[in-house]
Amino acid sequence: MTKNIAILGATGSIGVQTLDVARMHGIRVSALTAHRNIRLLEQQAREFHPSLVAVADPTAARQLRIALADTDITVAEGEEGILQAAETPEADTVVNAIVGVAGLLPTLQAIRAGKNLALANKETLVAGGELVNAEIERCGVRLYPVDSEHSAVFQCLQGCPPGALKKVILTASGGSFFGKKREELQHVTVEQALTHPNWSMGAKITVDSATLMNKGLEVIEASRLFHVSDDEIDVLVHRESIIHSMIQLKDHSVIAQLGVPDMRIPIQYALTYPERMASPVRELDLSEIATLTFDRPDTETFTCLAVCRKALRSGGLYPAVANAANEAAVQLFLEGKIPFLKIGDLVSHAVETFRPASPSLTLEAILQADKETRASVLTKA
Repeated sequence: MTKNIAILGATGSIGVQTLDVARMHGIRVSALTAHRNIRLLEQQAREFHPSLVAVADPTAARQLRIALADTDITVAEGEEGILQAAETPEADTVVNAIVGVAGLLPTLQAIRAGKNLALANKETLVAGGELVNAEIERCGVRLYPVDSEHSAVFQCLQGCPPGALKKVILTASGGSFFGKKREELQHVTVEQALTHPNWSMGAKITVDSATLMNKGLEVIEASRLFHVSDDEIDVLVHRESIIHSMIQLKDHSVIAQLGVPDMRIPIQYALTYPERMASPVRELDLSEIATLTFDRPDTETFTCLAVCRKALRSGGLYPAVANAANEAAVQLFLEGKIPFLKIGDLVSHAVETFRPASPSLTLEAILQADKETRASVLTKA
């Protein structure tokens, strides 16, 4: 079980819930990071007293340094500060809850510092999965998935004999607009897209859920985590979000992991593995739920899922391109600069038109493809 953690992205939804788990089980917190929410970060720092806090925004970091002047907590800033937190000597596990491809470098930094990784940053494995897996093997550390779907698959695989897995079945809530067709989505608002039926998440992930991009990214992530191909990964829309994912074995048995939709379950399992401990989450009552439903995703209306599958099959830098295009497009949507359906169009165009200059999959190539794709999306918007 984890004894000491660093949390990257401590003021976001996953970070706050990780601290709930740490508080309940007395897990020490050695480092906390945030982008710029220093009001909450200061509160967290005063409660958990880490040796280091880091703020990506330099101006906010200077303000926090003044606010914490009466403590002995070191305040670092910028990308260097985040990387410093990722290699905090006292921590045995780094919880990466940074949103977006910005989480890739801290992931690699943590692995190279010999830390186990509780990974909530799916973009790390989407954009740089092959690099990350190679570094994990080289450094002899463990990666524990925090995404509810991948944690569910990980849990279902416990005790599964080698070679017995036939298929991974990821479940999807369907997001804010399940059942609607393209003509009904022409004029949806940001507020409507951010109204998720089951989960409380950050804005970017909630929009990704509405476009089914989140599920597309999870298909790529599942391939990296569990070494399965695109045709060995199925997706089902499960509106109740009670079955978090399933596996099908070669004898056609299906094993599922169920629970109330609360991220503290997968967070806790990542931190306490292989132990099962008391949880801050309420107990699941299936008689209260009564009905569980399943549907096939509508990939004609919600095109991002199919685009991600194509990027996975294409391999190389294509998943990084799909992710970068989506991050840029979602930001434009949240700023009111493009309509909702334009997100999928921009992601599709980026993947369709991308031509890698080199087949090599280096960190530099990933970051360059990311940068060029974002710039291209801005010109197409």
